[in-house]
Amino acid sequence: MERFLMKKLQEWKVGAHRKPLILWGARQVGKTWLMKEFGKQSYANTVYVSFYNNKRLAEVFDADYDVKRILNAIEVILHVKIDPEDTLLLFDEVQAAPRVVEALKYFCEDAPEYSVIAAGSLLGVSVHEEVSFPVGKVQELYLHPMSFREFLLAMGEEKLSKYVEEPRKDEVREFAEEYREYLKQYMCVGGMPEVVARYAEERDMSVVRELQNGILSQYEGDFGKHVKPEELPRIRMVWSSLPVQLAKENKKFFFGQIREGARAKDYETAIQWLTDAGLVHKVNRVSKPAMPLKSYLEPGAFKLYIVDVGLLGAMSDLDPAILLRGSEIFTEFKGAMAEQYVLQQLLAETKHTPYYYSGSKSTYETDFLIQKGTEVVPVEVKAENNLKSKSLRVYCDKYNPAEAIRLSSADYIDQGWMKNVPLWAAGSI
Repeated sequence: MERFLMKKLQEWKVGAHRKPLILWGARQVGKTWLMKEFGKQSYANTVYVSFYNNKRLAEVFDADYDVKRILNAIEVILHVKIDPEDTLLLFDEVQAAPRVVEALKYFCEDAPEYSVIAAGSLLGVSVHEEVSFPVGKVQELYLHPMSFREFLLAMGEEKLSKYVEEPRKDEVREFAEEYREYLKQYMCVGGMPEVVARYAEERDMSVVRELQNGILSQYEGDFGKHVKPEELPRIRMVWSSLPVQLAKENKKFFFGQIREGARAKDYETAIQWLTDAGLVHKVNRVSKPAMPLKSYLEPGAFKLYIVDVGLLGAMSDLDPAILLRGSEIFTEFKGAMAEQYVLQQLLAETKHTPYYYSGSKSTYETDFLIQKGTEVVPVEVKAENNLKSKSLRVYCDKYNPAEAIRLSSADYIDQGWMKNVPLWAAGSI
């Protein structure tokens, strides 16, 4: 299985000013596999330290942050040799040993010759609650679920994966039906590596759904293990409300969808926990579509998407057989699946931070806004074959952007005021 983040890890290894690396990402997105595979490919030796139910190794970091002492202790306990020239040191499940994250500062300052990567499934939660984060002393990468391009590679479609970046080429249009078919499959399977691997092997959607439900159960199990009792019901209610929130025509998060009379201040901590755990992505509204978008962010207005489109289908009890039939994948669930898919590609394949914008009195809404260079680009997602772009047209007439993008099931079309890009090429924008 190929993950594009491997290239970033290889660049990190040879960087002139390399620092310890933190690999962010939700549970089950493949962090442990990627770190170990990177070690196999790029180092003579890999020393893997998991702090899950490993009190003895966690206690190594409790006395002080003397890096030499820490390394000696790891060598003795694990019966290994850690050579800075050819050894990759992996610290996994570090949310169980928060002082490991703080220790990275001292690896950076006192032992920069060592290659060190830290990761943990709930690392974001631990950092906010317990850890003094080593700002400026670490590099950071984020691993998302597999993108559509990575999914195509897992399906053995190397050329189709490559051509995703070239949607405007005439010869690529010959493969439009293949792309649409694989896109429907991706909408159902999603990008969780274990699920993709089993689907590539067996092509059985019942196995896919069983694995997805298992991952969802693990997520919900984390709620009970790592959340204060008073917050647990709120987290569960926010999490359970997400399919309903995304099913609305207006996908702005409404607290009233959680329960009648719900107030924002009562659920802020719950949403923050889910965000820190990497289980939801928050897309904020901006008050004005101008550079830089972050300066116009409205904290109280946002949309919440979950970590993976396949898991969204499982949470919603959508029948894969229905989703795979014809073009229903693009109309079912009122576009929620298509927007979720697009967000995933933007996060995994681009450097863009998505926002959204709605006009006065919500007369129109852009699904996403992104910054490209010095321009603000509106992005509309069309889940069906109807390509009328009323909201995008209103936005363009008012703000006259240099570029506007509509993502739909149609082929690439340049209409002057707007470019239509096929949904399967969302990661190319």
